[in-house]
Amino acid sequence: MAQVLYITAHPHDESQSYSMAVGKAFLDSYKEKNPNDEVIHVDLYSENIPHIDADVFSGWGKLRSGQAFDELSSEEKAKVSRLNELSDQFIAADKYVFVTPLWNFSFPPVMKAYLDSVAVAGKTFKYTEQGPVGLLPGKKALHIQARGGIYSEGPAAQMEMGHRYISVMMSFFGINELEGLFVEGHNAMPDKAQEIKENAIARAKDLGHTF
Repeated sequence: MAQVLYITAHPHDESQSYSMAVGKAFLDSYKEKNPNDEVIHVDLYSENIPHIDADVFSGWGKLRSGQAFDELSSEEKAKVSRLNELSDQFIAADKYVFVTPLWNFSFPPVMKAYLDSVAVAGKTFKYTEQGPVGLLPGKKALHIQARGGIYSEGPAAQMEMGHRYISVMMSFFGINELEGLFVEGHNAMPDKAQEIKENAIARAKDLGHTF
């Protein structure tokens, strides 16, 4: 039995969001094929995702200096504990499914905060004399992303930084098996929007049986 983190970064549900609609189609198909796997939905718009701020740096610094956890302030305790929970949950999973829109050439800021929370030296990667090494080999990831324009080719391709960023972070963690499922062009070609959505949903259902 595998554990899957289904990580969504969209304020809307599948009735309003192309990425969420395609994500749901994938998830339903995946569950049908893998009924014994544990799927955990991490809804970044409803979860508590602390930003790396002054409290976090202060708390980490106190712990590194040898102070006990009980000596941290209440704010430091709450944020450091939550970050530990998020990174431990991420490490425990076998597969990851990221569902995001493309906003301003990247993803919603809550996704960056989440990736910051799980990028922890000694847990998801380590520093060596040869440089950083990922600590999560053997795992796999999927990124489902809706793009209103065309970013898979042409002049806009170099401007897409959402999937590119997730790809870099997965590689940094040692997760070298990353697939991308993109829904694109529905805003640029509104007359074909429904067809684009339906085609992406069909691809998602197929991928749900092989991921």
